[in-house]
Amino acid sequence: MDQHQHDEEDQRATLFHSSAPSSSWSGHGEEERERETALLLSYKMADDKADTIQVSEDTAHQISIDPWYQVGFILTTGVNSAYVLGYSASIMVPLGWIGGTCGLILAAAISMYANALLARLHEVGGKRHIRYRDLAGHIYGRKMYSLTWALQYVNLFMINTGFIILAGQALKAIYVLFRDDGVLKLPYCIALSGFVCALFAFGIPYLSALRIWLGLSTVFSLIYIVIAFLLSLRDGITTPAKEYTIPGSHSDKIFTTIGAVANLVFAYNTGMLPEIQATIRPPVVKNMEKALWFQFTIGSLPLYAVTFMGYWAYGSSTSSYLLNSVKGPVWIKTVANLSAFLQTVIALHVCPP
Repeated sequence: MDQHQHDEEDQRATLFHSSAPSSSWSGHGEEERERETALLLSYKMADDKADTIQVSEDTAHQISIDPWYQVGFILTTGVNSAYVLGYSASIMVPLGWIGGTCGLILAAAISMYANALLARLHEVGGKRHIRYRDLAGHIYGRKMYSLTWALQYVNLFMINTGFIILAGQALKAIYVLFRDDGVLKLPYCIALSGFVCALFAFGIPYLSALRIWLGLSTVFSLIYIVIAFLLSLRDGITTPAKEYTIPGSHSDKIFTTIGAVANLVFAYNTGMLPEIQATIRPPVVKNMEKALWFQFTIGSLPLYAVTFMGYWAYGSSTSSYLLNSVKGPVWIKTVANLSAFLQTVIALHVCPP
């Protein structure tokens, strides 16, 4: 039993003894006794609630130990991963200025609302549901539990595959800056990135263990986002008129628009919100809402900055990996690509399969 629990017991004992009957009661004494009785009842109700709220078993996560701001940084790490270096091409180019801007804002609003609703379902039926499949199984039954489990893991597998490919692309970009001889192929870089990601996953077995790595992730994100932003700004100023028309035939535009909408849905959402919420300290719902507000306000500003700047600077010719489009000193681009690689390794751990 920790010191906080000892203090609560001492306070309850004091209230109990002070509420014993005496030979004479004044009006003030009656009011004091009622107040003490109310406090005792509130403690009893808190104890009853603590006893009834259960937690799903069989999980590798540590439960209820992280402050809300650490969870907010976990969510922000996912939002500002190296994927943001591709949103100028994958979202803005197919949708244009109006469609892309409105799409990003609308997707943020819908995602915030949906995630807040999901966060409020964390405690249902007297139990904390710390995984998507637990919540689905409790509400819809065993079949939905199995279906949710399968869909979630397919989703996380695809996200993590993309992270490994992004990390490999960053390594390849570093190599090309110094030796563009074609000896080191992209598949080799992807394989090397997968090996590094696996080593990191073995060293950091659960989300709460990220801690200092979240700070490093934020630093890495700011490095490649600031570099990409500034170099794009310089290129945009020195480059003549850009072309912003949506490229492709009518059928091509249909498919690229569908892909852009899919990227909008993906941009703000992680595949394991209940699992992340499981690590947060009580009050669980209130603290999770704080983390979500942090993610969708301050945490999303770098995403908007680099996405809009990349599209403004290069228009429809924007590369799917923005650092391949920017022009600048080799050492600066090397630092940006290395930061993108390292941040991707950390961000992949936010969505473990």
